[in-house]
This record gives sequence, structure tokens and C-alpha cells, in this order.
Amino acid sequence: MAFIRRRRLERELYSKERFSLLLLNLEEYYFEQHTANHIINKGHKDERKFRGSLKICSKSIIFEPDDNIQPIIKAFLIKERNVIAPYKTIRGRTEHLFQLDVAGKVGDVVQTLHQITAILQSRLARTSFDKNRFQSISETLHMECKAEMVTPLVTNPGHVCVTDANLYFQPLNGYPRIILQSIQLKVICCNGSEDIYQITSTFFISTIWLIEAATISPNLTKPETFRDLSKPVGALNKERLDRLLTRYQEMPEPKFMYGSHYSSPGYVLFYLVRVAPEYMLCLQNGKFDHADRMFNSIAETWKNCLDGATDFKELIPEFYENDPSFLVNSLKLDLGKRQGGKIVEDVELPPWASGPDDFLQKSQEALESQYVSEHLHEWIDIIFGYKQKGSEAVAAHNVSPNEESFEDLTEESITLAWNNIAKLKLDKQYKIHKEFNFEDVFQRIKNYPEKCVLFKHVAFGRQQDILMGHDDAVSKICWRDGCLYSASWDSTVKVWHCVPGETLSNKKHHFELLAELEHDVSVNTIDLNAANTILASGTKDGTISVWDVTTATVLHQLPCHSGTVFDAAFSPDSRHLLSTGEDCCFKVIDVQTGMLISSVTTDEPQRCFKWDGNTILSGAQSGELLIWDLLGGKVTERIKGHTGAVTAMWMNEQCNSVITGGEDKQIMFWKLQY
Repeated sequence: MAFIRRRRLERELYSKERFSLLLLNLEEYYFEQHTANHIINKGHKDERKFRGSLKICSKSIIFEPDDNIQPIIKAFLIKERNVIAPYKTIRGRTEHLFQLDVAGKVGDVVQTLHQITAILQSRLARTSFDKNRFQSISETLHMECKAEMVTPLVTNPGHVCVTDANLYFQPLNGYPRIILQSIQLKVICCNGSEDIYQITSTFFISTIWLIEAATISPNLTKPETFRDLSKPVGALNKERLDRLLTRYQEMPEPKFMYGSHYSSPGYVLFYLVRVAPEYMLCLQNGKFDHADRMFNSIAETWKNCLDGATDFKELIPEFYENDPSFLVNSLKLDLGKRQGGKIVEDVELPPWASGPDDFLQKSQEALESQYVSEHLHEWIDIIFGYKQKGSEAVAAHNVSPNEESFEDLTEESITLAWNNIAKLKLDKQYKIHKEFNFEDVFQRIKNYPEKCVLFKHVAFGRQQDILMGHDDAVSKICWRDGCLYSASWDSTVKVWHCVPGETLSNKKHHFELLAELEHDVSVNTIDLNAANTILASGTKDGTISVWDVTTATVLHQLPCHSGTVFDAAFSPDSRHLLSTGEDCCFKVIDVQTGMLISSVTTDEPQRCFKWDGNTILSGAQSGELLIWDLLGGKVTERIKGHTGAVTAMWMNEQCNSVITGGEDKQIMFWKLQY
């Protein structure tokens, strides 16, 4: 309900604006804007100019014309007219000419595009909150700091200011305007090098399926009218549960019964697409879902959640509130046509509801009924309580993928982990006799200093297959989406498509060579970008090569290091490439231009590392783990680790667990302890 009210307020405040932060990509920031003209067919008789606003973002440029008839252009995605609809994408070479009102600004804009991340941090450090924006001169300042305003699917940097009366947020880019909220706050201060303030408001995004949608006239006094609130959705259908339990019993650790969660951003927007279509377009790369998979009918959705093999979602709070707009296509959105030819319009309601308002009214009556009041605590125990994990979860048939699978993987939680990376503590360590390299959940891949790659079964350690793919030692392997990327001292990187053999059978894997990337000297390390489309390789003569995997062609080649390249890795946004080598240097390359943009000298060789684009966790020749401030070019923390060089490092997706291996034949497991 609060979400719907906020959406209406936004439409009232910004009704004349078509630009939205939802047009940005994940982890992208809107930085600044300039008044400009979009020139079409320059130098021709039909030359035209469209005045508007050129918005500079960290991963794109967006032009918003003043004329609502003209499309918004994002290099190069087009939002047609002033209509909420799937975006139009232009592929191939396209040229757009923009003329700034102030000609002298061109150089500044170009510089901003090349150095936007560093400039963003610099401006945040140099600016402060404008105290003239206080509502009253009598307000007392309690706290001011850099912050990010997090709204659904959007993160916006700026400054937050807390007074005795109000909370203010001032966006660095000026969009939206300063946010003012009068609230009672509990401010939590955590000790550390800097005070960390956390201002939290909590709301539940999940509520309950209560009564069967197909019931003609539900009797709310009878228990059989309601679902069993002591069970999760996945356990309501006994036949489906039996199939899931059979799979669960045969599954190796870590086991789970349900492969999807009861709530997620996608599920919430599934229900809210008619009132928040921009959010759905943002989440799904500018497209609505297929018409037959939309929220078309209460009965169909209930049946799919009851019988479907992968659908176990609950409802959202709007089902038990007073605003039925999420059930009605009042925006006249073109949501597509179903296979039977029916156009997707309003949500089809159960036969016991005369209309959207009546549906919500009867849903509220069901929620407030005596049966639900007596049993609601059982559902809370499953969704939010002690039956989420451990033996109680197993007994309640409530086992989702391992405990870390549904942890918060948002940009904010990962940033928090990296901000506290100095708090890594040794958890376990083991002595080994050979070097292992684990690359896949279901396969354990052991990388010998020989001409082959061995495939081993995780649970039993039994060799399942061998790939004789190179003429010299295999130096590094990557496993991504069913493809194996192997680097070798035979001066090649090879890309293999692998069809795995059957588990615990004698059937061999089938390998198909997709590409061979030839180098002049031995290849020592490789890495792939997040999309698996660009590969970086480092050789024994210090050369870094950036390859287009789809065409097997070199995009850039730079003599970065004097000596062997030990490790190389893309930044999370794939815009930069960091490498370390025998010459005791970190080097940063701009992936798009191929230019060397930064170099940091180290006291000793750094053999391996992980980084978030700003902070580096590296394994040193001495065996220590070092934490680096890349912009400052200095070590901020040293953690005692191995007695020999750290030669390998792995970090989980949450960035709170690290595994290192070293020349001392030790494997060390590290945990982040806040």
C-alpha cells in the first residue's frame, strides 16, 4: 500500500518528467546533466534539431527531449514517446550527434565519461549538505554523512543529514529534489575507523495464501476453507511434496527441497506490474514478461503455486489492504496477448468476488477470521521464525537452498562486506599434499602441472574424466555456464563446451573445442567478465591481452608488466581490468579503450587477489594477506596467513568468505566477522 501511495506521489511531483533512475542499469549512477540539442541529418536539407537534456551516467548517456513526442535515447536504447512500454533496442553501428549549449563544456563531459567513478567519489568527499535547506532555523544538526538512497531497484549517492526534527537527503546529481521526512529515529552507531549510522525501517514483502481461489462461496467459519498454515506453499500438495522429498533424499549435500524462494523482487513485481510497470521493465531489461506468464488470474496463480514444479511464492500485503489498483489495468498498458488470443487486461478474480474492492474486503475478512487468528503464528514460524533453518526446517518440509543462498546479495551488502574486509578471521586450515582448484558446484576440477585437466566427483573424489587438451602445462582454468576455459604454457587459451557424463557412471564427458586463442608466449592466467563475452589473459612476458570470446579476436594488447603476470581480474562492472605481476606492480586498464589508467608499486610480488573496483585483497609472496586502497595506492591492513607465497584465492558471492592456498601446502578458510 505504501509503495502504491509513493508511486502516485511521484507521478504528481514529476508528471512532466519522463526520465527515471529506473532507466539506468544495475550498479549505474546518474551523474550530471547538460542542456543540449540532438541533431539529426546534419548538413542535409532535412536537418532537424531537438532540444533537451543530456544526462551523463556511469555506464551510458541518456538524452531526454523537451518534446514528449520524441523518444528518450539511451546509448542506444530507445523509449518511444511518452508511453510506458517495452524499450526499443537498436543493434549495430548507430551515430547520434549532440550539441551542448555551452561549447566549452565538451572537454569536461568527455573527461567525466572517462573518469566518472573517481570523480563521483571526489565530489562526494568535497561537497556537503546545504544547511539552507533546513525547514527551520531552530533545527539542531545531529549527524551528516555520505549516503546512498536505496529505493526499489535504484541506488542514488548523496548526503544524508539528520536533525532533531527531520531527516534530509540531498542527491549528488540533484535528482530527485531534496527529500524531507519527519520521523522518529533510532540511530545506531557502530565503532570503527568511521562512525557508521544505520537508519532502518522494516516491512514485510510477503503475506499469505489463505483460501482456495476457486471456491464459489467461502465459509470463513470452517477450517477446511483455509490452507494449512503450518506448512509452506511447497508442502500443500502431497503429490508434489512426495516428488520433492524423493529428490531431496537422493540429493548430495547441501540438500534443499525447493529451488526457488517464497518472495523476491521479481515475485513482488509480478503482482504489481499494473501499478509499477517501470520497475518491471527495469528488472527485465526493458521488456514485460510473456503474456501467459503474467499475473492474469487469481485462480491460475494459485493453481500454479499449488501444483507447479518451481513456483512456491506467497502473496504481498496489497492483497489485504484497501487499494485495488494493482488488480486493474488503469494505465492501459499493452501487456501482450495470450496464446488463445485474449489480451491481458485486468486480473481475473475468483467467482466469490463481485469486483476488486469486494475481493480485498473478503480477503481482509479471511485474514481477521478466528481460524487465521489461532494459526497465524505457525506460518510466521516458517517464513520468519525458527523453522527457517536446521532440523526444524527439515521437519516442517521448509528447506530451501543452503543458508547463504537467500542472503542479501544487493550492492549495499557487498559494499558493507568490502568496507569491513579487514575483519577477516581465520576459521579453519588444512594440510594438503597436492594443489586443488574448485570451479564448479557439481564437479571438482583438479588442475595438475601437466598437459591435462582432470574431472573429479565432489563427494567421492573419484576421477570421472580427463581432458588432454594442451601440449604443455595447464596454468589456469575457468568454468562458466557449461564452458571450460583453459590456459596453458603452450601459448594458447582454449574454450571448450562440455556435456557432463552421468553422475557415478562410466559415461565420459563430451568436449567440443569452440575456440583457440593463440599467444606468442606461455599464458599464465585468465579471467572472464561478468557476461562471459570478454576474456583477459596474462602471459609470462608481462603482456595483457583482452579478447572478444564470441569472435576469438584480440581487442587490446598491452605490455603491462616486466615479468610474469601472476593474476588478472575484471572489476564487478567489467569496465576495468586489474593485474599483478612479477615486477611488484598492480596495473589498471580501461577495458573499453585499452588504456593503462593506473599503476601501484608494491614492496613484494602479489601472487593473487580479489577486488571490488576500489579495494584489493591480495595474497603476497611472503604469505600475508594485504588490503589495499587502490585510489590511495597504499596498504591499509596486513593479515598474517601462510608461511609461503599465497598462490590461490577464492571469494564467495557475498564477499564474506575467502579460501586461500599457498606454497606451504595449506588451505585456509577465512570468515568475515563484523
